[in-house]
Amino acid sequence: MSFPAQNPIKRLLHEMPRGTPFGIEELARHGADARLASFYARSGWLVRLGQGVYALPGDEISALAAARLLQSRVEGLHVGGKSALALRGIRHNLPVREVLVLWADHRFALPRWFSDRYPSRAVSARLFDPLDADLERATVSTPPGVLEGLRVSSPERAALELLHEVGVHETLEEARAVFEGLRNPRTEVVGGLLSKCNSVKAVRLFLAWSRETGAVDVDRLRARFELRVGSSSRWVSRMSDGTLLQLKPYG
Repeated sequence: MSFPAQNPIKRLLHEMPRGTPFGIEELARHGADARLASFYARSGWLVRLGQGVYALPGDEISALAAARLLQSRVEGLHVGGKSALALRGIRHNLPVREVLVLWADHRFALPRWFSDRYPSRAVSARLFDPLDADLERATVSTPPGVLEGLRVSSPERAALELLHEVGVHETLEEARAVFEGLRNPRTEVVGGLLSKCNSVKAVRLFLAWSRETGAVDVDRLRARFELRVGSSSRWVSRMSDGTLLQLKPYG
C-alpha cells in the first residue's frame, strides 16, 4: 500500500491513545488535513465514525470516550443527572439499557454518529444562573477512576439535575431511591446551587427529601442562603404518570 511522502499516519498510530475517537482538529495537529483523513479511511488505516470524527481500526470506543470528544465541540457539555451520580457510585439499580445523560446550558443536538451508537439523551436547560468560577469548579470535575478529562457533575449538582427531570424523564420513585444514596453533600456547595437554581420543583424536592433522609440540615441552609423556593404557597403539579406532586416551600 502506498502513502504520501510525508506520512503522518505513522505518527498517529504511534502517538494516539487507543480506544478514543479524535476529530479532524487532532488529525491536523499530526499533519493530516481532511483530504488525508479521507484517504486513510479509504485505505483502512482509519475508521470514519462520522463527519470529521475518526478512530483507529479495531478500537472499541466507549460512550464516555466519545462524550469527551463532544465536550470539545459543545460549550459546557458534561455528564449530568442520574448518569453523573452513577459514575460517582450513587445508583439505585442497574438498568438493562443504561442511557447516558449529557447536559449543557444551551440547546444542542447529539450528532448521529454518537446517538446511533450509544443510548443517550441530550438535556438543554439553564438550570442555574451563572455560577462563580469556584462553584463551577466545585460542581463539575472528573471523578477518581473515571476517564481523564471527562466533565461530570458533582453529586450535589447531579442531584438537582436529576430532580429537574422528575415527571419528564425520571419517575418520582426512581429519583427518590437514587437520592437516598446521597451521602454527606457539601453544605456550601448545596447552598450555592440552591441559591442559583431556576427550577422550583428541583429545589423543593431537594429540601423535602433532605428533611426526610437527613442528607442536609435544611434549617441551617435557610439561615445561611437565600433558597429559590418560589412563592410561599404549596407547589402542585401532576406528573406524566398521573401522580399529583405537592411540595411545601421548605419541605
